[in-house]
Amino acid sequence: MTRLFNIVDAFSRLLSWIAQIVTVVLVLSMIYEVVARYVFGAPTIWAFDISYMATGTLFVLGAAYALKQDAHVRIDFLAQKMPVGIRRKLEGFVFVFLITPIFAGLSKFAIERAWRAFETGEVENVSPWAPLMWPFFAILAIGLVALTLQQLVHGLRVFRGDEDQPFKLEA
Repeated sequence: MTRLFNIVDAFSRLLSWIAQIVTVVLVLSMIYEVVARYVFGAPTIWAFDISYMATGTLFVLGAAYALKQDAHVRIDFLAQKMPVGIRRKLEGFVFVFLITPIFAGLSKFAIERAWRAFETGEVENVSPWAPLMWPFFAILAIGLVALTLQQLVHGLRVFRGDEDQPFKLEA
């Protein structure tokens, strides 16, 4: 099972690295748009599409790694009052049996949506640039699958009581 954990962690790390590259692309494209619009009076037709696609990509590709690093916001005022054993079982149960199946369903939907966009050659209808949508939908699906797997691994780690997890369950 440790091998599975390592593979999922490495996949999450890879996607976070890709998200960092997308950040640079987003910043550079927005700088280009500002210069083109305000210095040369020639706005681009693709800036809005790039901005929302890159922002969505950043969010979804970084989510699994953020979970691995325990960087998501937690509201755990009730959990802090519970004994560690109960808290561990509750968190493991919530992640493995509630959150993971929900995100697995979302991942399935995202994969089907990306495939349908690929098959039909769907483009963004409200954009003058009209980019193909399947690459964006595919990235969202990959990010959701990675988050789903990381949630499962997180829950299993909590059940196992692994000490290498980034969060602390001390009393």
